[in-house]
Amino acid sequence: MNGGGLLVAGTTSDAGKSVVTAGICRWLVRQGVKVAPFKAQNMSLNSFVTREGAEIGRAQAMQAQACRIEPTALMNPVLLKPGGERSSQVVLLGRPVGELSARGYHGGRQQRLLGTVLDCLAELRGTYDAVICEGAGSPAEINLRRTDIVNMGIARGARLPVLVVGDIDRGGVFASFFGTVALLSPEDQELVAGFLVNKFRGDVSLLEPGLGMLRGLTGRRTYGVLPFRRGLGIDEEDGMAVPPHGSTREPDTAPPAGAEVLRVAVCAVPLMSNFTDVDALAAEPGVVVRFVDRPEELADADLVVVPGTRGTVRALEWLRRRRLADALLARAAEGRPVLGVCGGFQLLGEHIEDEVESRAGAVAGLGVLPVRVRFAREKTLARPAGEALGERVEGYEIHHGVASVHGGEPFLDGCRVGQTWGTHWHGSLESDGFRRAFLREVAAAAGRRFVPAPATSFAALREERLDRLGDLIEQHADTDALWRLIESGAPRGLPFIPPGAPA
Repeated sequence: MNGGGLLVAGTTSDAGKSVVTAGICRWLVRQGVKVAPFKAQNMSLNSFVTREGAEIGRAQAMQAQACRIEPTALMNPVLLKPGGERSSQVVLLGRPVGELSARGYHGGRQQRLLGTVLDCLAELRGTYDAVICEGAGSPAEINLRRTDIVNMGIARGARLPVLVVGDIDRGGVFASFFGTVALLSPEDQELVAGFLVNKFRGDVSLLEPGLGMLRGLTGRRTYGVLPFRRGLGIDEEDGMAVPPHGSTREPDTAPPAGAEVLRVAVCAVPLMSNFTDVDALAAEPGVVVRFVDRPEELADADLVVVPGTRGTVRALEWLRRRRLADALLARAAEGRPVLGVCGGFQLLGEHIEDEVESRAGAVAGLGVLPVRVRFAREKTLARPAGEALGERVEGYEIHHGVASVHGGEPFLDGCRVGQTWGTHWHGSLESDGFRRAFLREVAAAAGRRFVPAPATSFAALREERLDRLGDLIEQHADTDALWRLIESGAPRGLPFIPPGAPA
């Protein structure tokens, strides 16, 4: 017998689907429910490697943590990794299977995957008491409905009730709720059970008349109003979105343990991947993390991070064009700390041979590290562990570039020359002892009186944030009604709201 299920859809991208899905998962697991997350198709450059070596979206890995279970490829069977405005690498059940244009994908390939994603969902529902599914974008994208496998396509295929989340902080939430339903076919509309308001500021009593009118117009109730909360700090996942220039990662509110702060500048390279690597730095009291794209912004940084990217050669050209490459070379020559991760590590090397990702052939790197990189067609997906700076380190690898290191001091899988460090390992800074040791080295090289807090646990901080998401659902949603929805499906007899989807 299949377990219960729910699809969390949204009026727009970034409406809060990932947060709400994780919150519902954490609330359920605290009630003793055996629950799993699911997203049929994810478009993201923030990905993760599971224990079995499968690549999935980081948001689903985070949601699995909310469920207190290990993530698997079943939870995100299709992952699209953009390589530009019009093409993406298609990762199926954790393994890359090719590169497709948007037209090619939506022109037939996507719909052929519906059976695969339904099989994955059925397997999860056969194992767990409940599966909380996350949609993508909006379910009312009428131009894409025919080939949809992540919103109403999966809801119809698995007979899932649908909860539509709207971000009221953007404005227009009532029109968005009504319009979302009104642009769906009668068959789709009968699965849309109701709404959830996200990011509300102010007195809920002032909102209640509108919620009553919305129910009168649509015949559908609102299952909760979640208040606006800062600092939830969960992993972003949508599309090619990266933190805007000048933005900072949410810092911890605790004061610095030492006399000074440590300033970290992250180069906002094109097609930036796994920029959540720096979240562990931002979790340290007294560490300020900022995304930059101008050379003068590196001048007062104590550490510069060149992050991962899905376009190493493109990022290298961008750094040169914006004169950031010159600033990085000057820092390295002066012995000022630089950390390159994955693609950022590769472009700090001497030479890149790329007939796979950019097809640019032979390209000269920045030459800071004694490394030569050759891009292989087979992607490396691994969960390595080791030791560095006298501390245990765990990470994960996602890359086509194979690095040959012929000098410097060993550093994880890469190397170190002076105060320039390079590694393919994502997530290494989440290892608390290693992160503190690394920051002590950075502070000493930068001449800062910064001291890492002795008891900061990144894993514990994540757990606290997931519990806060569970609290939001438990305190501000009608959890009895939500459970009925998960267990029994959408209410019968929901009215049709015209005009419906075009023929």
